[in-house]
Amino acid sequence: MVTVSGQNTAVEMAGRFKQIVGESYVLADDESRNHYGHDETEQLLYLPDVVIKPRTAAEISAIMKICNEHRIPVTPRGAGTGLSGGALPHLGGVLLSTERLNTILNIDERNLQVTTEPGVITEVLQNAVKAKGLFYPPDPSSRGSCFIGGNIAENSGGPKAVKYGVVKDYVLNLEVVLPNGEIIWTGANVLKNSTGYNLTQLIVGSEGTLGIVTKIVLKLIPLPAHDLLMLVPFKSLEKAGEAVSAIFRAGFIPSGLELVEIDALKIVSEMVDSHVVAVSDDIEAHLLIEVDGNNPDVLMQEIEAIATLLQQFDAGEILFADDAQQKAELWKLRRRVAEAVKLAGYTIEEDTVVPRAELPALIRGVKKLGKEHNFHAVCYGHAGDGNLHVRIKKEGTANSLEDADMIESLRALFKLVYQLGGTISGEHGIGLIQKSYMDIVFAQENLTLMRSIKKAFDPNNILNAGKIFDMK
Repeated sequence: MVTVSGQNTAVEMAGRFKQIVGESYVLADDESRNHYGHDETEQLLYLPDVVIKPRTAAEISAIMKICNEHRIPVTPRGAGTGLSGGALPHLGGVLLSTERLNTILNIDERNLQVTTEPGVITEVLQNAVKAKGLFYPPDPSSRGSCFIGGNIAENSGGPKAVKYGVVKDYVLNLEVVLPNGEIIWTGANVLKNSTGYNLTQLIVGSEGTLGIVTKIVLKLIPLPAHDLLMLVPFKSLEKAGEAVSAIFRAGFIPSGLELVEIDALKIVSEMVDSHVVAVSDDIEAHLLIEVDGNNPDVLMQEIEAIATLLQQFDAGEILFADDAQQKAELWKLRRRVAEAVKLAGYTIEEDTVVPRAELPALIRGVKKLGKEHNFHAVCYGHAGDGNLHVRIKKEGTANSLEDADMIESLRALFKLVYQLGGTISGEHGIGLIQKSYMDIVFAQENLTLMRSIKKAFDPNNILNAGKIFDMK
């Protein structure tokens, strides 16, 4: 557990923090503490004692040395778009925001690499490299607001992951401030590296528990010249799930393959006032399918072949996006589903992932559990890689952390996921709200080894302590 030498230690150190970053960037007023006391996770609020906004790795290093010496809890935070409570300062102490580390440092066109600071918005980075004919594929639904550093912390994915992979597949090297304040580079700016343990990949997805990332070197690829998009309705949610596996078995690899069930589509269409998709009572789900590449004729043949294949699964009338505007509107609907359903009362989101052929069984199981445990769920997500987001609404329950009935329901859900060969998070991380379910997917030996790694990096357990698991 974290021990703090005095309840107000972080506040008492505010003068020293101000000497490091400047008076304007150390905040302890109620408005700032409330703003940085929550992210997009359910409806949870934990107030930090102090909010600090450093600008450089050297400043973060100096802050961490003070916090390590005085055992002050530190919670690193990016844009605050997380969904597992990874940026919630539930132990108080220091909330360390990376928002001022917001510069793209270098786009290396010769080597197809980009070096960036963590506070750069993901879509801003994508657009900057796109202007040079390059492509950084990982694209979370929150790409217009989330930071690339947060994507590193959670090993984010998004719709393009089905063809191009997730964040870990593009990270070459990281500059990291360790909990004791030391600054290291984890690897090298090369495409192959078998030199010692892979510290780079250990940091990716570690949810800010092992170090604070201050510079990032990413691999890029050439930008595909063309893409085609279609929306396919299905009369059965399970048939939509079955169709996903069939697409891959037939030899196709879409650049995006997303599932949205009809209740979620109705909610988001109303929120953004969109009529691009005709909502019908006899349709239970839609698949949003994209293909991309450099030969438009080949892409047209591919998407037509996929459309023909889907008729075997009771697909309805297919909408082919006519132009860039219609493509953008369809993707907007998909990307804003999470926001819309949360506003509609589906405040609890679980980020399940199973082998894609097991999607129908997972969908069927979610609906059955809803009836058994008296909750309503809507499903959507990255069907192409088996990553199904389950949004839950239960009368009188806004949060899952301390609700006994919801805890029982989620344990049943995660046991089902594990039985289907899956795991309890595909891209949102474990953070605060899922750590009590880690025993479902890991033996104690696994968790003991993870705790040993945490202790090696952070012997005083000050950095994002209590996330993923509790130290013993």
